[in-house]
Amino acid sequence: MSSYCASRFRTIRRHSTTVNVGAVGVGGDNPVRVQSMTTTNTQDVKATVEQAIALAEAGCEVVRVTAPNKTAARALADIRKAFTAAGFGEIPLVADIHFLPTAAMEAVEHVEKVRVNPGNYADKKKFAVKEYTDRAYAEELERLHETFSPLVLRAKALGRALRIGTNHGSLSDRIMNRYGDTPLGMVESALEFLRIGENHGYHAMILSMKASNPKVMIEAYRLLVQRMAAEDMHYPLHLGVTEAGDGEDGRIKSAIGIGSLLLDGLGDTIRVSLTEDPVYEIPVAQALVRHTSTLWREPMVAATAFPVDSPDPLDPFHYSRRPIQPVSLGTTCSLGPAQPPAVVVRAAAVADLAKMGVALATPALKDNPTEGILVPITAPDDLPVWQKYSAGLGTAFEVLDLDPSIELDLLIAILSGHPKPVVVLRRFDEVDPTTIRPWIERLRACPPHLLGIAVSPESLAAMAPLLKESPSERIIVTLDRTGPSTDHAVGAYRRLAATLQQQQLPLPLWIRNTPETALGSEPSFLGRLIDGSILSGALLCDGLGDLISVETEPDAPRAVKLAYNILQGAGSRITKTEFVACPSCGRTLFDLQSTTQRIREKTGHLKGVKIAIMGCIVNGPGEMADADFGYVGGAPGKINLYVGKTCVRYNIPQKEADERLIELIREHGKWVAPDPVQAS
Repeated sequence: MSSYCASRFRTIRRHSTTVNVGAVGVGGDNPVRVQSMTTTNTQDVKATVEQAIALAEAGCEVVRVTAPNKTAARALADIRKAFTAAGFGEIPLVADIHFLPTAAMEAVEHVEKVRVNPGNYADKKKFAVKEYTDRAYAEELERLHETFSPLVLRAKALGRALRIGTNHGSLSDRIMNRYGDTPLGMVESALEFLRIGENHGYHAMILSMKASNPKVMIEAYRLLVQRMAAEDMHYPLHLGVTEAGDGEDGRIKSAIGIGSLLLDGLGDTIRVSLTEDPVYEIPVAQALVRHTSTLWREPMVAATAFPVDSPDPLDPFHYSRRPIQPVSLGTTCSLGPAQPPAVVVRAAAVADLAKMGVALATPALKDNPTEGILVPITAPDDLPVWQKYSAGLGTAFEVLDLDPSIELDLLIAILSGHPKPVVVLRRFDEVDPTTIRPWIERLRACPPHLLGIAVSPESLAAMAPLLKESPSERIIVTLDRTGPSTDHAVGAYRRLAATLQQQQLPLPLWIRNTPETALGSEPSFLGRLIDGSILSGALLCDGLGDLISVETEPDAPRAVKLAYNILQGAGSRITKTEFVACPSCGRTLFDLQSTTQRIREKTGHLKGVKIAIMGCIVNGPGEMADADFGYVGGAPGKINLYVGKTCVRYNIPQKEADERLIELIREHGKWVAPDPVQAS
């Protein structure tokens, strides 16, 4: 299987051609460019220019402005002139086009780049089911060629750039009927437009594959790169998770999708789409670039030079969870392919256990239980202290992180008769695999306790024959990151998983976010959030990981919440309502920020329900993809409500729409009353 990057273990930047967007170079050896988008009415030139200036002053290198019609596209001329007069002539402007080629033809006269969505630029989306013969499909492609060619030729004449921006939820009916709502459909939709550009000798194109689901987004970009490489295309990539939402959830989803691709060397420009003031997107995007681009290695490797590293048995284009042998961790927790990853939190020291037990038992964490607590055992005297507090911790199991000086005989004496399962975590970095034998044998004779081994991939391969002699339901594996390695942390875990598969060891894999696995050294919560989201999120989206712990966050309740939010962002464990909210723009028909927060307050307790909040029909039924319910701007002051992709309530006054949404959720049997404790 050919790959999509030079290495899945080390970061080697993908080779791409340079596309100049005005004075800003994208791709090639240029730095990753940070973008954002204005949320003002485009025809309000003064407000749009003021917001563009605020974005530029915050560090935004490319500013996008919506042009929903020809009148708005004409306003771009005045916006460009005023933005330049304010001293920002070197910051390119991008027109965002949906549906109207006439608006695109006007916009290309005034700004440095035009973004078109191939799903609706030349197609009307009616969710129609139609079988296309090869001839009928070819006729559709010819119609597409005729519709898109004028923009390509004008952009070529003016020296403008184009972005072919595919969105998962707005694929045309033609693509949907042949390829389905899939990453392959997204890629084919973009390639159709790309080939038209190349047919005219035009190459100033940038590609994007956006989705609100990071798994879909990641797979689509990987497949796009593979397909472009097969056709000797090396266009730059714009990365983004669309409709990521707001707050911590929006930042996590973006970090998972964008960060994991940057770590693989893909991506030349990015946007973090938050349902907030767009200025707040910039520091998140800048932090993502800082955390990943420092790992990029030179010289760049051509996209066709596959592979340059050892093979990875994982299929990067189709998600599937890694199969493991089920493991019991007490009556309330187990690991297995049908079970969501378990959450572990680390205590700073044994002395903190009493206080931690109280903090983790608060009602606010009722839906985010701490299933395991990791206790550092640095001296023999720590063991009786741990035993004293263990009964009051309220967790399904505990993990004892042993200093190598702790003797096995003493440990077994303490564990004998201990009622709760304990995972004994010990580092095994010796090349002599027999050092693990007594630990396996003694713990096997001391149920219900298990052995956790922290190893390098090399050590794991050496001890594999011995591990195969042991019951696999009694061993958990995690990474020993203390030794030297040329791999980044995600790559090291991937290599560990590859070793497990090659050695036919179906052992659970524990993803630990520790200072040793951190990509950056930023002391902020945002830095820790990005590190945890990239490491855990990238692996979870690869189908890897059966336990997760965020040990870089010192506050235990916050560490638990962050772990659960990462699991939700990666689609690996759903413990609250899922919100898909667009980031707002000049097309938006209501205040998205306040509306999203208001609906979250009323419906945020509905575990497993997905609600889409869209400012206009462009980001309506198509963009909602797999949402259960949709709240969409239909007209000024009017809301349309959806069940799935079907509109069931039209033109509801906005002041009534929240309650009508709740009524709709009730009608479909998905409403539960909020917990009084949580509601307070």
